[in-house]
Amino acid sequence: MNAELDGKVIFITGASGGIGAEIARKFAGEGAKLVLHCRKNRTKAETLRRALGGAESFVVEGDLTKEAQAGRLFAAAIRRFGRVDTLVANAGSWESRDVPLHEMTLKQWRATFDAVLTSAFLSLRSFLRVVTRQKRGNAVLVASTAGVFGEAGHADYASAKSAMAFGLTRTLKNEITRIAPHTAGYCGGRINCVCPGWTVVPRTAGKLAAAAVVRKVTATMALPQIARPGDIANAVVFLSSDALARHITGQTMVVAGGMEGRLLWHPEEIDPRIA
Repeated sequence: MNAELDGKVIFITGASGGIGAEIARKFAGEGAKLVLHCRKNRTKAETLRRALGGAESFVVEGDLTKEAQAGRLFAAAIRRFGRVDTLVANAGSWESRDVPLHEMTLKQWRATFDAVLTSAFLSLRSFLRVVTRQKRGNAVLVASTAGVFGEAGHADYASAKSAMAFGLTRTLKNEITRIAPHTAGYCGGRINCVCPGWTVVPRTAGKLAAAAVVRKVTATMALPQIARPGDIANAVVFLSSDALARHITGQTMVVAGGMEGRLLWHPEEIDPRIA
C-alpha cells in the first residue's frame, strides 16, 4: 500500500532515542523530509541523519520544556521546508528507579511532567500554529502503556502519559478540525496516539537483561514478546498517512502484544490459604 508520504515534512521530537530513531528511518524509507529534534545529544542525532541515506533532513537542538526554544525549533523547520505536515511528539523521559508516590519528591514529579507533558504541550502548540496557516496537518503522540494500565513506582510518568493518551488526544482531535477542516479533497486534520509497552531500546536494556523481568512484563500479553522499535514506528507511520488513516482520529493505539495490564504479584507471594 502507498502511504503517500513522499515529500511530506515530518517533525520528530526525541529523534535520537531508540524509538525516535527508528521512526525517522521508517519515514525516510517513505521518502519524507525530516526534522530531527534532540534535546542535547546532537552528535547522536547527526549520526542518525547521516545514516538516513538520501533522505532530506536536518537536526534541531533544544529544550522543549522551554517556551522560547520550542518556538525557535519550529521556526527553523519552516525556514528550511516551508511547512510541517506531521508532528510526532515522541520526546519524554522518566526516573528509572522505582519510587512509590509516598516517597516521591515534588521536584521529581514536576521534572517528569515537564519532560513528558509540557514538552508535548509546547510542541503541539507550535505545530498547531503552523497548521492554522497551512490548513493541513496531523500529529501522532507517543505515550505509553503506563498511561493506560498504570505503573507502580512511576506514578509521575504514568499520570503524564495518561494525560497525553486520553485528555490531550481526544480534545485536540476536535480542535484541529477547526483549523484544518475537511474538504472535498482533504480528509481534515487528525490527532492520534500510540502507546508502546516494553520495547527493546538502550534505556530498557538493563532491566530486560533479567529473565524474571521479561517473564513478568509479558505475563499478561496475548503475544508474549517484547516490542521492537520497528513495531512502534510502523504504527506511527500508518497513523501519519492521510491515505491510509484518513478516517482515524482521536484514537489511542496500544502496541504491546495484547497486554491487559501488569502482573502485580509473583505466584510465591500469594498465600492460597487466605486468598
